[in-house]
Amino acid sequence: MLNFLFASTLALAAPAAPQLNLQQQASLRCAAAFAVVATRQERGDAAVRAWPVMNPRGKEFFVRAGAQLMDETGITREQLSALFAVEAEGLKDERKLAEVMPGCLLLLDASGI
Repeated sequence: MLNFLFASTLALAAPAAPQLNLQQQASLRCAAAFAVVATRQERGDAAVRAWPVMNPRGKEFFVRAGAQLMDETGITREQLSALFAVEAEGLKDERKLAEVMPGCLLLLDASGI
């Protein structure tokens, strides 16, 4: 019962997530994917060796995507951080990461970064 009340209180206190259009959703997901891969690459994780090195291009994409999302939606850094955290959590599954990375790499190339 206490867990339910605590969760309900948090839900009421949390700011509403902004509605993102398809392009914004893709940018958010790819920025999170690049951050996950970059972090794992820096740790020497062999499972992500197949992907291109994410530093500096993936990190720059992350920064630009975040700034653009804040500009377009009016969200705060804290809200953006929460959105990135949710996306990154979903990408901990190796299959999900492998599913999104090919499209994200195309988006990275198209960005000109």
